Amino acid sequence: MKLLAHAATDIGRTRSGNEDAHIVDPALGLYMVCDGMGGHAAGEVASATACRTVQRELRKHRASLDAVIAGREPVDLAAGLLRGSVVTASEEIHALGDGDKDKRGMGTTCTALLVLGAKAVMAHVGDSRVYLLRGGQLYQMSEDHTFLAEAIRHGVLTHAQAAGSTHGNVVTRAVGPQPNVQVDVLIFDILPGDTLLLCSDGLHQYTPDARELMQILARPVTASLAHELMQLANARGGVDNITAVLLHASAEAALTAEESSRASLVHAQLETLRRVSLFRDMTLPELARILHVAHPAEVSEGELVVREGDATESLYILVEGAARVQRGGQTVADLEAGRHFGEMALLNRRPRTATVIARLPSRMLVLDRDAFSALMAQEPLIAAKFLWALSQSLSLRLDDATLVQERASESSGGSLAAPPTPSMMPEAGADGPSSVPRATARFGTFPSPFARRS
Repeated sequence: MKLLAHAATDIGRTRSGNEDAHIVDPALGLYMVCDGMGGHAAGEVASATACRTVQRELRKHRASLDAVIAGREPVDLAAGLLRGSVVTASEEIHALGDGDKDKRGMGTTCTALLVLGAKAVMAHVGDSRVYLLRGGQLYQMSEDHTFLAEAIRHGVLTHAQAAGSTHGNVVTRAVGPQPNVQVDVLIFDILPGDTLLLCSDGLHQYTPDARELMQILARPVTASLAHELMQLANARGGVDNITAVLLHASAEAALTAEESSRASLVHAQLETLRRVSLFRDMTLPELARILHVAHPAEVSEGELVVREGDATESLYILVEGAARVQRGGQTVADLEAGRHFGEMALLNRRPRTATVIARLPSRMLVLDRDAFSALMAQEPLIAAKFLWALSQSLSLRLDDATLVQERASESSGGSLAAPPTPSMMPEAGADGPSSVPRATARFGTFPSPFARRS
């Protein structure tokens, strides 16, 4: 897998100077776009300082980054170094502003991508963006730190209302105005065929149609394509400086068996997470965060995964293979790839109510309670989406249990029925039809509050 990179920047049609800055450093694996703000050329100073500082700080730790690439250190080490370099940049820009009243309060957006072998680490502050084109789908990997984006996320404005607002360029987070800064960090896999775009708002404000941008990025990534993006923004107004850094993970040469296996596994893991009802509202960046804290497990045919009565604290997701669920020695469900079990172990200490055995050689993702709890504490939106989906699943399961009891009562002539036995209950964590017909299914559940608001 070879990474191709091209960049272009343009002053635009209305600005007198270019306050954008960018870096393309293949040797370090660093790619950046910064969009400065402030009077008297302060924005230009801030963006250039951010780029220079992040590059300098990471070069100090080149040995550690090489160890991450070689697999001797975890990628989280690199994420910490990248985050720290952005904070250092904020300290230095703030100090420059304190020493020059004309530059006081200056700042910059900062969107950096550190590519280490097959892993990418994104650090992001402000409203520059990272897009990922993968498998014919375009994903925005960064989250805008602007007044409008925050208003949409909190339900104050709809997308349509935000489109007509005059507050589109009000940034709520930047590098430099304060010595410290909150940095969004995301770790994700780079796969053969991926195309990435880092750009300032001087470009993305003119490409709001994801389908159009997807069609543009689907073309061969060349220097001319980067310049065509400049021309497009200028043709549509060019009211701001414009910068784009394009990356493409070329798969023209035959992949090694290891590269091909890794790509297939990452695809399978993400697609499996996407199909699990508990994660149905997650975006690709959110799924990447979940995938990062989960750990893979391979089990052979006939191997015990969970024993009835044991105390475990993990959710299991079948990526490949099949498993059998048994209670009291009786088979109650057969699970195929894409199904999950054990989600209640994330919430309570009750011993497991079933035994799970691999029916085929299987690959699983294991999400441990401590790791997932830490992620939810850091990412409240992931927690809210997960708990909403889990609550809906449990509400349907409760309906089914009530239905079983009502039917048992009817069949016994109205006498009090015994509680439903475990074998009568829908299989915990099994997406799809349960062992009890859901008469309540005709009522449905409420739409997710996390679906995109028009």
